[in-house]
Amino acid sequence: MQGSMSTIECPPPALTPAKDQRVAKRPHAAWKPLHWQEAAMESFGLGLFMIAACGFSALWESPRSPLAGQFNSNFTRRLAMALSMGATAIALIYSPWGRRSGAQLNPSTTVTFWRLGKVPTRDAAAYVGSQFLGGIAGVYAAAWIWGSAVTDPPVRYAVTVPGPVGRLAALTTEFAISFLMMTVVLGISNHQRWKSWTGVCAGCVVALNILLAGPISGMSMNPARTFASAFPAAEWTAFWVYVVAPVAGMLLAAELRLRLVGSGSVRCAKLHHPDHIRCIFCNSEGSR
Repeated sequence: MQGSMSTIECPPPALTPAKDQRVAKRPHAAWKPLHWQEAAMESFGLGLFMIAACGFSALWESPRSPLAGQFNSNFTRRLAMALSMGATAIALIYSPWGRRSGAQLNPSTTVTFWRLGKVPTRDAAAYVGSQFLGGIAGVYAAAWIWGSAVTDPPVRYAVTVPGPVGRLAALTTEFAISFLMMTVVLGISNHQRWKSWTGVCAGCVVALNILLAGPISGMSMNPARTFASAFPAAEWTAFWVYVVAPVAGMLLAAELRLRLVGSGSVRCAKLHHPDHIRCIFCNSEGSR
């Protein structure tokens, strides 16, 4: 009896192949790759936007421009600027880069989609950093192209500062126009019939905001856009307004949508979402 018992050995419990596989993959399951190509497209997109902002400002406002004297009023000058930048925004949203990255082009927009759970933290950080770098590069590129027409008053790197009515009015205005923009984007982009028109609607909001909010706040809605102009101009007047108000306004618009429509009402973080283009937010590979 003792001899037979001594030959019995209980092998240690072994993991099944399936469990071994799960354990091996567990450290990698929480890791998500950084989509640096899309982040670079965001940088390039905001850089082009700032080149356009500085260029059109010089075209319509600089004394060196042959067109500056063709306007009879500040309103017509703002209208020209509004139409120019609205068209620029639309072109960027529907451009190949905009369709790939989502054309957020604004840290406030990125932070809002991150809050909605549509942008991974790593990509959100990369997007925000790229937007700031691209904006600065765009302003310096515009200054190199057009020289003193961009760097000298009245353009002065297209800085955004509060108007004569003061900082509180600028804060309120930036909050309101940012709230409006995100409300429009979330409403149109998640509507099955009208979603392809999101870029057009966003561009129209940009134009309307420049026309109406320009004299009050300079119309930014975008911390990276304001920083890009403030840095070379060394103009930091009420810079906090252009950080706090856009982020707060867009976050409130998102929060209201969550409470009124529900968390499932936001499909993706792209402003324009063609099915054949890769999407890093809803994991759609597309055809290219």
